[in-house]
Amino acid sequence: MTKKGQQTTEMAGHDSNVLVGYVRRSNAGGALKLSINTAAFADCSTYMTSDGQSYVPLVISMAALNKVLAGERAVTTVTQLND
Repeated sequence: MTKKGQQTTEMAGHDSNVLVGYVRRSNAGGALKLSINTAAFADCSTYMTSDGQSYVPLVISMAALNKVLAGERAVTTVTQLND
C-alpha cells in the first residue's frame, strides 16, 4: 500500500506502520547509518515530555537490526507505529 509516497505495512500485531527511513551498517562496520526521509519525518506524530521537549517516536525491529549487525541483511526499516 502507498499513501503520499509513504509505505505502510502490517507488522507484529500493529494496525499499520509508516516507513520513515532505513538503518544499515557503515562500510567499516563500526557504526550504524540512519537515513530518514524528511517528508515522511515531517508527517510523523510527536509527543511532548513534561520538560516541554517534543519527540518523534520511531521503531526499529530488534530481530531485523540484529540481522543487519550480523551481516545477514544489508538494511532494515525505521517506522512509526500507527495504532
